[in-house]
Amino acid sequence: MTASRAHRAAPDHTHPDHVPFLTALSALADPVRLRLVRELAGSADWERTCGSFDVPVGKAALSHHFATLRAAGLVEQRDEGPKRLNRLRKAEFDARFPGLLDLALRPEPAPEA
Repeated sequence: MTASRAHRAAPDHTHPDHVPFLTALSALADPVRLRLVRELAGSADWERTCGSFDVPVGKAALSHHFATLRAAGLVEQRDEGPKRLNRLRKAEFDARFPGLLDLALRPEPAPEA
């Protein structure tokens, strides 16, 4: 890393124990964030980088969505070199909101014809 390139600060994380119920619901209500959570649920901890998600938003919007998920206690992130790795805080979130994440991770039912 060169001296002219600034190192980004580590992200702030909110523990699920400090998250109000409506904050958790709001974080899961957005389709992009729900997609991120579902993809993380199917991945090993620290396996996915922010850029590995195929979502219909730009980098700035994706950063906002990850910040919202961190603030809701759903996601933890850490930097490894230039990459930011993610993990779903399933056990911690389940302890705070039993069953909520399982409901969010259920596949959507097919629309009735």
